[in-house]
Amino acid sequence: MSRNGTPASSRRGRHTGLAAAGLVAALALTATACNGDDSASDKPAATATQASGQDKVRIPSSVADKLRAHGVDVDKWADGGWKNWDRDKWLSEAKDFVNPVIKGLWKPERMKSADEANKTVTTKDAAADQGVSDPEPSPVEAAAEKTPYHQNAAPVGKVFFDSPEGSMVCSGTVVKDVNHPGRSNLVWTAGHCVHAGKAGGWYRNIEFVLAYNDLGESASRLSNASASEIAPYDQWWADWASTSNQWIQGGSETGGAGAAYDYAILHVKPQSDAKSLEETVGAALDVDFSAPSATEAGSMGAWGYLAAPPYSGLKMFKCLDRPGRLSLDTALPTMYRIGCTMTGGSSGGGWFRVVDGRTELVSDTSIGPSDNTWLAGPQLGATAESLYETMSRTYGGR
Repeated sequence: MSRNGTPASSRRGRHTGLAAAGLVAALALTATACNGDDSASDKPAATATQASGQDKVRIPSSVADKLRAHGVDVDKWADGGWKNWDRDKWLSEAKDFVNPVIKGLWKPERMKSADEANKTVTTKDAAADQGVSDPEPSPVEAAAEKTPYHQNAAPVGKVFFDSPEGSMVCSGTVVKDVNHPGRSNLVWTAGHCVHAGKAGGWYRNIEFVLAYNDLGESASRLSNASASEIAPYDQWWADWASTSNQWIQGGSETGGAGAAYDYAILHVKPQSDAKSLEETVGAALDVDFSAPSATEAGSMGAWGYLAAPPYSGLKMFKCLDRPGRLSLDTALPTMYRIGCTMTGGSSGGGWFRVVDGRTELVSDTSIGPSDNTWLAGPQLGATAESLYETMSRTYGGR
């Protein structure tokens, strides 16, 4: 299945409890209807600040030292050298992540033109282990989320980043930080939205936009939109990202051996206000690391912004279904699979279910077929929980 994110190349604060209630209500409508090392580094990268009265980015010494250690010319990076994706310069290991802020880079038009970052599997890939996989689900038509998004799906937003193919987009979800209650700056998304897997390294210029296009306006209405209209709750740059070592070592264009571990966590910082992301949105979701079986999980809902045709990437959609199992390899954990016609751009979007009246994140969109009839996401077990706990403990309070 395709990764659901996107490149802009020739290819194509005030959120309330209503948000969580909206998710609960939506999921209620269909109530009847692994072990491994985690990748995290020693300390978060500092952000760059813009030199007063200049366009050039001033990179903090801690980030500059990290770049120099990998043979990267710091001045050239600041002047656009980040666009150099030579394999020797593409930082790959967990400890290599750097993401200095380039203020003003993600202008409204650049965000609108970002392409989907999808992982598409073929029929052959999806049939790799039919002895374990359940029958392919019937397609469930993606439904538009109600606007304004901050009242109906407050924790959901878009993840933007740059890749060798151009500017791309995925979806993401604000999740709670157990070590910093009420002040979370953590965003859950897919591993393939932050790192290219075994074929490359960390993507660049990663930021999260909460309630993107909050009122669901059309392209024509947004033709001259300001940054505040597109990103009403500011732009939140990632100063740290973590994904599984399994994704870094085995992820591929079709998901590959990393698909069952295709998840990531961002730690973000606002460009201005001192409030945390959770305080700004007024909502954040718990993450369920119990990895319930598909038969035990009950109904699930997947949320995301769809950027591949026939969608424009401007609006949020959702699918609700009961999951089945998808196995790509007997050596890997099974994945959840639901019927859903969501296209690219939905990658990294959260999968939610209601447990004892509380909405929790239980997976994220990872892969799907080229005909967009279903989505699959990883089970979140011990490996995902360890990644989350390390992120919360080490970077959460920064």
